[in-house]
Order: sequence, then structure tokens, then C-alpha cells
Amino acid sequence: MSIELTQKAAERVREQLSQRGAGIGLRVGVRKSGCSGYMYTMDYADELGPDDEVYEQHGARLVINRKHLPMLDGSTLDFKQEGLNRMFRFDNPRAQNSCGCGESFNLVS
Repeated sequence: MSIELTQKAAERVREQLSQRGAGIGLRVGVRKSGCSGYMYTMDYADELGPDDEVYEQHGARLVINRKHLPMLDGSTLDFKQEGLNRMFRFDNPRAQNSCGCGESFNLVS
């Protein structure tokens, strides 16, 4: 199982944690929601749980609960700036049937 963090995303994670003044990384996962089935979740990680995996790349850490790994396996997390919009973007090779708003997705079986 793996997930890739791009250089730009790592820079943004480090920047946000520095501004916040606390945290060990960015916690990512998925939850059932939206029109297509799942949506990505992101929050600060302040501690590790017993079921957490840590992926460190470019000086930043992603914390992922093991139960989310099958849905995120092979994904790349990037940070994009498009005009005034700045956001993290997942490129998940297992995702299909994204909804029109782009917030939710379904998984390839």
C-alpha cells in the first residue's frame, strides 16, 4: 500500500503546520458521503493512533488509518493553485464515477 505526496503538497502541509504551531502531519482518509459514495477527508494529525500508518515524503507526513488504505492505495496528493483557488487534489487511480461537483467518488471493485 502506498500514497504519494508531491513536493508542492508537502510544502503546503509544512506551511500549515508551522502557521498552526502544532501537529505531526496531515491526516487523510475517506468517508461515505456525497452522490457517488465516498469523499476524501483531511485534518491535522496531533497524535498517532494504534491503527495509523505514517508516510513521510519531502519533509512532511501523511497519517492514514489502516482501514482507509485500500481506498487510497496508489493515490497522489498534490496542491494546486488555480486562479484564486488553492486546494489539495487527490489523483486516485481506483476512483471512478466522480459526481458533478467533484466532491465524491466511487471505487473500482
